[in-house]
Amino acid sequence: MSIPHKPFVFFLLLSLLLLLHLFFSSTPSSPRTTAVATSTAAIRMRPGFRSYDDYIKRQLNKTLDPRLRRLWATRDWDRKVRVFARFFADLAAEGLVSNASAALCIGARMGQEVAALRGIGVVGAVGMDLAPAPPLVVAGDFHAQPFPDDSFDFEFSNVFDHALYPERFAAEVERTLRPGGVAMLHVAVHRRGDKYSANDLLGGVDGLLGLFKRSDLVRVRKVDGFGLDTEVVLRKKNSHK
Repeated sequence: MSIPHKPFVFFLLLSLLLLLHLFFSSTPSSPRTTAVATSTAAIRMRPGFRSYDDYIKRQLNKTLDPRLRRLWATRDWDRKVRVFARFFADLAAEGLVSNASAALCIGARMGQEVAALRGIGVVGAVGMDLAPAPPLVVAGDFHAQPFPDDSFDFEFSNVFDHALYPERFAAEVERTLRPGGVAMLHVAVHRRGDKYSANDLLGGVDGLLGLFKRSDLVRVRKVDGFGLDTEVVLRKKNSHK
């Protein structure tokens, strides 16, 4: 009775071997896959968000705090505008932003960054935040920017640590930047962000750089940017290749 089962057993084993071969031969092993794995490993996501709605609510707790909004609009205003203007003037001196640039400030709160850009002559600057602050800041989520592809020549953000999905943050910057456009990010490398942060960079900017697939690094330098210690400047490639 066991003899008729031998061909069936042989066929079953052969089928399993073929399936294993197909599975392993189709597993991605491209450099891009490796880069993603490396970059995400260098970014620690903070726990505590039960859902995306919970994350948004927590971010708005800071953005809409009446005490903070008064502070940002009064005592903090001139000081922050002056500091941001110095950062942007350095870029202008390097030819990385100009008066003709269409510029976006991501996570701009009340709009000090926008005022600083307009103050040095970049009149086409606008800010974006979960809560708008007219006339400088419009409503928008940096995980899904409300702008068409290739909208801006320059984008600035100092809220990367607030991104719940860092890959989507980077992808949206690259989507809305025009080819050859410049992105400047201020991040915390040697210190933790505030209690509203959703991620932390671990020991350097490699994790951040690994997310920007369509951009080249221009420079990295140390700065004193309101608790953020590192400035990263990238330029979007002229080709999608």
